[in-house]
Amino acid sequence: MPDFLLQADRSIFHLINRGMANPFFDAIMPWLREPKFWIPVYVFIIAFCIWKFKKQGAIIIVMLAFTVGIADFTSATLIKKAVKRTRPCREQAIINDETVRVGCGTGYSFPSTHATDHFAMSLFLIMVFKSRWKWIWLWAILWATLVCFAQVYVGLHYPVDVAFGGLFGATIGILMALLHKKTQPQFYNI
Repeated sequence: MPDFLLQADRSIFHLINRGMANPFFDAIMPWLREPKFWIPVYVFIIAFCIWKFKKQGAIIIVMLAFTVGIADFTSATLIKKAVKRTRPCREQAIINDETVRVGCGTGYSFPSTHATDHFAMSLFLIMVFKSRWKWIWLWAILWATLVCFAQVYVGLHYPVDVAFGGLFGATIGILMALLHKKTQPQFYNI
């Protein structure tokens, strides 16, 4: 990574991780990055799709699961192991200077798999449902962005990690939604 980008990445990390520190964020951000916290959202998506769209809803859920699976595998298994970027919470200069608000976790930092997975889900859902609910993009992007922000705030990822993860996940989500549209065109004829 070029030096100017590395410096900007660290500066933004410091701004979010230390400059925005406050008791409210300290209490809520660890939860927002926790997958178990979002279980009600996942259950709602599954139940709503199946209740509202029956067989088509089940197909959407299967495609969404494939979307997340592809995003997760490529991010966590392929890219992270190839790039091998150290997490900020494992860098001695950061540990002495910044607040690490959760356990550091295992593995590498780039890209953020949380960001990849949540933006893949969000963009898939936006593309599938945008003609039915025009405000879905706002809620889906807000959801994924909160997860990404929390990852930086708690000290597990740099901003570039979540930005790339988000863009990569969004690309996967869009491509999978296009595949859904191609294989299930009847769903889009409303």
